Amino acid sequence: MTKILVIEDHPTSRELMTYILRCTGYEVIETGDGRTGLELARTQRPDLVISDVQLPGMNGFEIVAAIKRDPALSAIPVVAVTASAMSGDRENIIAAGFDDYLSKPIDPEIFAHQIARHLAPPRSGP
Repeated sequence: MTKILVIEDHPTSRELMTYILRCTGYEVIETGDGRTGLELARTQRPDLVISDVQLPGMNGFEIVAAIKRDPALSAIPVVAVTASAMSGDRENIIAAGFDDYLSKPIDPEIFAHQIARHLAPPRSGP
């Protein structure tokens, strides 16, 4: 099964993303802080990481830098999901190493499709 790591400190946002992804057929690992998220990326080897940019413990920029520096993790796509919508934010986020940028609040109607662009179709079973 395709495994996605969601790193999001806002419980409602994390629950919504997790719910949508699980209903779509993905296995989801979730956490609310950056340091735990990076450790989960290292131990669980997800197929994709979704990370907020502003997080306690370690921010999304630090997470993506650590993932992209690590040869064992560098091929994992990392998607930023953030409420930051200032001019130039998208460019800065992509330049920092994120593979994509989605703004919050997420649109439940298209969220799974936006994520699927970075993955092979969901696999079922062991």
